[in-house]
Amino acid sequence: MISAARSAGRRTLLRPSTRSLPPISTRCFAAPATDETTPIKATFSANEFPERDEAPAITRSSAANIQIKKEPNRASSPPYSVSSSRRIGPVPPSSVPANVPLQSLEIPETKMTTLSNGVRVGSMETFGQVSTLGVVLDFGSRYESDRFVDPSTNQVVSTAGVNHMMELLAFQSTQAHSGMEIQNILENIGGVTFATSSREQMMYGVDVLRPNTKQAFDLLGETVRTPMVYESEVEAMKQVIEFQLMDMNPQILLGEGLQMAAYGKIDGELQQLGRPHFCTLENLQNITTQSVHAFREKYLLHKPQGIVVAGSGIAHDALVDLAESNFGHIQSIPETDSSKAIPSIYTGGEYRLQTPPNPNPAIKKEEFTHIAIAFEVGGWHSPDLVPVCVLQTLLGGGSSFSAGGPGKGMYSRLYREVLNRYRWVESSEAFASFHVETGLWGIQGSSNAEKSGELARALVENLLILADQVVTDEELDRARNMLKCNVLTQLESRLVLFEDIGRQILTYGKREDAASMCAKIDAVTKENIREVVRKAIVKPPTLSTVGVDIEKVPKLEDIVRWLGSGGKRNSWF
Repeated sequence: MISAARSAGRRTLLRPSTRSLPPISTRCFAAPATDETTPIKATFSANEFPERDEAPAITRSSAANIQIKKEPNRASSPPYSVSSSRRIGPVPPSSVPANVPLQSLEIPETKMTTLSNGVRVGSMETFGQVSTLGVVLDFGSRYESDRFVDPSTNQVVSTAGVNHMMELLAFQSTQAHSGMEIQNILENIGGVTFATSSREQMMYGVDVLRPNTKQAFDLLGETVRTPMVYESEVEAMKQVIEFQLMDMNPQILLGEGLQMAAYGKIDGELQQLGRPHFCTLENLQNITTQSVHAFREKYLLHKPQGIVVAGSGIAHDALVDLAESNFGHIQSIPETDSSKAIPSIYTGGEYRLQTPPNPNPAIKKEEFTHIAIAFEVGGWHSPDLVPVCVLQTLLGGGSSFSAGGPGKGMYSRLYREVLNRYRWVESSEAFASFHVETGLWGIQGSSNAEKSGELARALVENLLILADQVVTDEELDRARNMLKCNVLTQLESRLVLFEDIGRQILTYGKREDAASMCAKIDAVTKENIREVVRKAIVKPPTLSTVGVDIEKVPKLEDIVRWLGSGGKRNSWF
């Protein structure tokens, strides 16, 4: 009522009132009703009901006087009913595995089987209703080449960027199904697919309800063994890659540049680990269906020993049967020198990429200069692997605004000594990447272009402090506990567990259990941390810079000079 009066009062100024008005103190709807059905009279101001000479009559009704009009029966719309096949009853559907007593459950452990042709199968049961299964393959972008000899035709083709293309072509048309049919089948069985590639390995996987594992894995087997790779699909994925390159994250560009500079050219030739992982615009035009088929034939179709079938949340015997039916028939051929990995030699170097400014004015104000400084460490088989992981956790870091709960990472070294100390730092974080024969460890950060020089000095200063002084017991305990927590927490994820099983078996030939991993983490000492840093910083550094304005970023020679004179300085600030 009051809102209606206020809405109507907006027209009062258009036509002045000719009636006499009561005093202001009486201009309200204050007349009480004497009976439930007696109209309520009230005085009103000139700002209310301008079209009336008196207030409207308002009646009150009791709930007993309200009658609800019933809708007539409609024969055309019968009441909704649930089919008997979908009705919840005392007997569960046959597709749902029956619950078993707790005493009969086995402690989950990794089981491994090798098929007669060399394909390895590894799995761990989780006793859940959803399974994750797939394959991890022993090839990646390091095996690409600008001049690749097709094993079938002996023609020279370019395979640069093929792994990026194969990642996007996953679960498209095969010899048995079209791409649309595969998508429809996956939707009907509730399957979610994924594919990812790296410099050394490729992975295909599917997450699906346990009763549908066979149907899902058969589709995965088709996309790995017999993809059609039509020209139309390749051209469509080329457009996708172009869009990806247009909006590439600066952090990805920074990592790509770091890898290319760390393993620079030798005698004018690209090293395997120094090749770009993502397809570049220059290489995109050279990718054809022949490039994809030639690469697959050399590194996949005749290399069963490079295939690992992994699964989490599935019985091991069932996964072995699926692996046997899909990959047990692949025959191996003798491996040639050209199909083996050529060890890459760490050179160190500098990579500088000046990106064009973003046309969006809102984003343009937040464009930062990104810097990364790295050194060589050991690879997957190095005894320094675990100490480097503890060191990375100890340094920690993050962004100036970091979600995840109060205090997340606030006690790490880089958070205390860089982010909290210098308000102009946007982000600062330690990183590590590992390969078979070598690895990289370092610190990256970002800030406004005007402060990029000071940011580089702050990163170098923290590196020198690690080499000069041992870390405190408190820092070491916190880093070890945090690393163990991160490892164990991530392994609770079914997808992470599947990936960990496949990659460990492909890299080491076995899977290390959580207890042994935690024991290795606990064995890391303060002296191990300092020794790792000292061995790293005596090698040539690698500097990578990405940003719109990189003029104030120091050159590689400046970084080398700062590292060499580290013992003579007190502080740069």
